[in-house]
Amino acid sequence: MTRQPDAFFSTSRLRAERLAPAHLRDLTDLHLDPEVSRYLGGVRSPAETKEYLDVNLAHWDRHGFGLWVFRTAEGSFAARAGLRCTQIDGVPEIEIAYTVHRNLWGRGLATEIAHALVTIWRDAELTASLVGIASLGNEPSRRILERVGLTYERDTSYHDAEVAVYRAVY
Repeated sequence: MTRQPDAFFSTSRLRAERLAPAHLRDLTDLHLDPEVSRYLGGVRSPAETKEYLDVNLAHWDRHGFGLWVFRTAEGSFAARAGLRCTQIDGVPEIEIAYTVHRNLWGRGLATEIAHALVTIWRDAELTASLVGIASLGNEPSRRILERVGLTYERDTSYHDAEVAVYRAVY
């Protein structure tokens, strides 16, 4: 039996809120950073980010879960992350996704967020398995997926990039 994840939750250092139209500016700033976007298909223009936001808002409406925006205790934008439906090699999956603002890299926040998302996935009993997708060259993301309990499964092509697929089974 599945239950909908909460619109708001906290980790030890961050506060998460369900993605909303008001987050467009934070997302745009994040997506314009070439270092942050390096493994995300490249920099997204403000118009592309608006489309991204609209798609992810619709995801929440359709599935009852999706992306959250994370803020520091001081209220600064820290990350966007969540659980979302995708297809890998033609198979429907639920993916864990996280992107942290560059000025907060190296502080363990992505791991903290990923732990929270795995817990939400398990508690909500969304699916029997959860996947994580990391570009082959993105070693930090691959280590995060392993730290939070996902196991390397295989390499494949995803959105025109070579990626490693990791999986956790409920």
